[in-house]
Amino acid sequence: MHMISNLPPQVRQYLLVTGNYWAFTLTDGALRMLVVLYFHDLGYSPLQIAMLFLFYELFGVITNLVGGWLGARLGLNRTMNIGLALQVVALGMLLVPTAALTVPWVMAAQALSGIAKDLNKMSAKSAIKLLVPGQAQGALYKWVALLTGSKNALKGVGFFVGGALLTLFGFKGAVLLTAIALAFVWLLSVALLKKDLGRAKAKSRFRDIFSKSRAVNVLAAARLFLFASRDVWFVVALPVFLASQFDWNHWQVGGFLALWIIGYGIVQSVAPQITGNNSGKLPDGRTAFHWATALALIPALIAICLHGGIHPAVSLLGGLLLFGAVFAINSSLHSYLIVSYAREDGVSMDVGFYYMANALGRLLGTLLSGLVYQLAGLQACLWISSGFLLLAAAISALLPKHHADTGGI
Repeated sequence: MHMISNLPPQVRQYLLVTGNYWAFTLTDGALRMLVVLYFHDLGYSPLQIAMLFLFYELFGVITNLVGGWLGARLGLNRTMNIGLALQVVALGMLLVPTAALTVPWVMAAQALSGIAKDLNKMSAKSAIKLLVPGQAQGALYKWVALLTGSKNALKGVGFFVGGALLTLFGFKGAVLLTAIALAFVWLLSVALLKKDLGRAKAKSRFRDIFSKSRAVNVLAAARLFLFASRDVWFVVALPVFLASQFDWNHWQVGGFLALWIIGYGIVQSVAPQITGNNSGKLPDGRTAFHWATALALIPALIAICLHGGIHPAVSLLGGLLLFGAVFAINSSLHSYLIVSYAREDGVSMDVGFYYMANALGRLLGTLLSGLVYQLAGLQACLWISSGFLLLAAAISALLPKHHADTGGI
């Protein structure tokens, strides 16, 4: 504690924001795995499981659009703490008797969780812009990559924790333990997070929630298809395929997906080194185009291997690992670009608009993941993923093609 108290105020706030984000993400990953595996065991179809997350993603779209405006008016500390509190409430809603866990009730709990998640994410990503000097673009890229990568690594841990807690304590016990832990984090955040962080100096008007920046709008469109390409096969189709076709149990499904997300987060954290940040190069529109194009090839190759019966387990699992690494670089590039493009005064509004597109892509991918898998199987999901990535690449070609100042590297 003495070491932490001696750190600069900006670094202490960064650590607190990151800690909040980590804790929230851990519970979010655990909750996702708990719901997918528990309701699969109850006999729900892939489409029914996907529908449980419909409001989670739909309200994420709305929250990002409105949440950026709220962050600019109220301060990012308040929106982050509201997100933590809502997640505790969402977890509490799942503690009702089993007979009351109807589809509408679970969808309502997931709606609250979706609002909570996107308030937390928008607040954390926006706060980084305010804690790094404007001229230090290299440092900004590294801090954003570290925040994003560590968050996703912990989401992977959350997947594993969710599968493990479900096996050890059952659904109710797992949810209760998760809710208690997050409530403790929320109390610490209320006490320690800086007041008025991110509140805009100029009065934020509600009509300004739609970005006027061409670069932000183009990047948001590319982000939509990037995340739809992942979730169209990852959210429902893959866990159900592993459980039904490979006969994996909760530990195996949760453990593998956890390791995938952890590896994905690690690659995100080191993306600045992979894309040349250490040599003074920062990503731009050309960088985003090239990496999206490379990523589009991977799901297509997996689908071809599965269709040809070429070592299905090796093709799927090996292809998934490769997809995760390249997707992580794409995601990290996007996360840096939006924070770089966003205006400093009212940063949460540009970031919120961008993550609205992210949530819309997740919504589209989640719905298609259940529907397409039920109708046509995993290979069809993979081909749609590849098509979405080609669209993301084409849109990325319209982004600004210039390198920002590399101060702070």
